[in-house]
Amino acid sequence: MTSDLVALRNRLRAFAAERDWDQFHSPKNLSAALSVEAAELLEHFQWLKEDESFALSPEKRAKVAEEIADVLLYLVRIADKLDIDVLDAALKKIEANAKKYPVEKARGKMTKYRDL
Repeated sequence: MTSDLVALRNRLRAFAAERDWDQFHSPKNLSAALSVEAAELLEHFQWLKEDESFALSPEKRAKVAEEIADVLLYLVRIADKLDIDVLDAALKKIEANAKKYPVEKARGKMTKYRDL
């Protein structure tokens, strides 16, 4: 894990410990909270047209940034609780996706890998 992610993980550990929240931070509870935050992120884009989703007002963009941060923080916390190196897991997933979606079959398509 990179030093930036380690520092973030350590700040989250301290933040939770100072508030005695570890008792509530099971992987199950954190995953549920992550789902809520992801829904809150999605809410900002609900009913927008594609072009509108790229042209957010500064105020809306700031709110979206807060929701993205919430999602990231919960992901880092879940990974910490399960002793998963989130960066390593992400890199492995990119490699797996590259095999599932070879460029020559997937380029320009949104087809599921099993249907390519």
